[in-house]
Amino acid sequence: MRKCYYYFCVVSLCFQFVIAQVGIGTIAPNASSVLDVESTTGGILLPRMTTVERNAIDNPANGLTVFDTDTQNYYFYDATLTEWESLNSSRLNRDNYVLVKSQSDFPEASAGTITLDTNTYYEINGIVVLDTPIVMNGAYIAGLDATQDVLSKTSGNVFEGSGGSIRNVSITGGSNVFSINSGASLLVQNCIISGMADVGTVSGVGFVFLNNVQYLNNTNGIEYSNISNLLLNNQAWHGDNSGTFEKFTGSFDLIGKASGFSIVNAAAVAIDVSANPTVGDAIIDGTVFSGTSSSFINNYTGLPTGHNFTKEWFVQAAGIDDEYDDIATGDFYYDGSLTTGYSESITDNTAFKLSGNTNSSNLLRFSSAVNNRLTYLGKDSRTFRINASLSVRGIETDGIFYTFFVRKNGTETLTETNSIFYVDGFLNVNSMSITGTVNLEPDDYIEIWCQRLTGSGSSGLVVFSQNLSID
Repeated sequence: MRKCYYYFCVVSLCFQFVIAQVGIGTIAPNASSVLDVESTTGGILLPRMTTVERNAIDNPANGLTVFDTDTQNYYFYDATLTEWESLNSSRLNRDNYVLVKSQSDFPEASAGTITLDTNTYYEINGIVVLDTPIVMNGAYIAGLDATQDVLSKTSGNVFEGSGGSIRNVSITGGSNVFSINSGASLLVQNCIISGMADVGTVSGVGFVFLNNVQYLNNTNGIEYSNISNLLLNNQAWHGDNSGTFEKFTGSFDLIGKASGFSIVNAAAVAIDVSANPTVGDAIIDGTVFSGTSSSFINNYTGLPTGHNFTKEWFVQAAGIDDEYDDIATGDFYYDGSLTTGYSESITDNTAFKLSGNTNSSNLLRFSSAVNNRLTYLGKDSRTFRINASLSVRGIETDGIFYTFFVRKNGTETLTETNSIFYVDGFLNVNSMSITGTVNLEPDDYIEIWCQRLTGSGSSGLVVFSQNLSID
């Protein structure tokens, strides 16, 4: 009888152990838990293994969790997808998530296009072959590794219509990439565009940002048009691309192109602004241009010699000429005979502009279309230093004083530039220097003027040399 009682007690205790909560570090485990662990000095350590060991687990249960020592991430097994999923996967944080392994995982095509669901995250897994263009419609397309997650299309356009976000994918196959003509934004990051007929066109979008994009072996580049804000960062155009890499047409509030490189070979062109795009502000800073092409830039039409861009552009990049207001400079010089010079006939003591023919050898944000004149073509006001020199002889009465000086806009005499010339012999040639500073607004100009200070009647001067430079 005592033996039977012993067996009853053991069975009862085992049954209670099976159905009760287990507490470690606590004598009162939470009623909702099977296992309640409490500690202020340690944690729970799940199985640790390499990726190879994790993938070798035979028939893993749904939800099985391990720590991968190769990737330093926790993984759980998703039996529905039949694959291991990292606990930091983007899809775990989104309800609007679609895993894309083939075109059939996208929404069904309608009217010849695949229109994605707005604000939905489409994760590209592997190589996805397309035969229908995609309208992003504000959605997100992303892979984990641009070298392994690929969109491939052999003809037509890959992306059409409105913009969205594209990250960490390669785009290849020989078709055109973009035919984007609307949308609030287009973001392309960490992508490779390779072997395409055209990178395509992007127009009518409010904000466009391309960051860390590589271009390889494309037949032609991309045209941007009528975009409010266009930012191009770390664009890598390799030397096997042909055609025009980046063309700008229409109007822009802002264009910013920073870092990256363009290797421009054969007849290729890095930047084309020959359609004279209108920009509020534009900058090319830090990009490196190199290659065998005879001309990296198709410049704005109608600009003075030596200019590729208008005054709205700040350009400081290796391989092409710098162009910005802070380095604006200009000069002119008398281009007649040094031995005979040119004459100025003087009848009164009114100031007059020197009339000799002049030419220029160095202009940046300046023009010298009018003789004895430099016109500032910059965007913002700037203070410049002026240096000028003259070789002059009086041809009549001795003892006459003249002053040579610089005038701004034909009316404002820069008094600090006055230089006095005294005629002390008909055969004596005097050299004079003129120095000073001037603040110029866009389209202001400067000229060298002269005025007789003493004497009356008719007199004259011969000017043998006349030079002015500004920087």
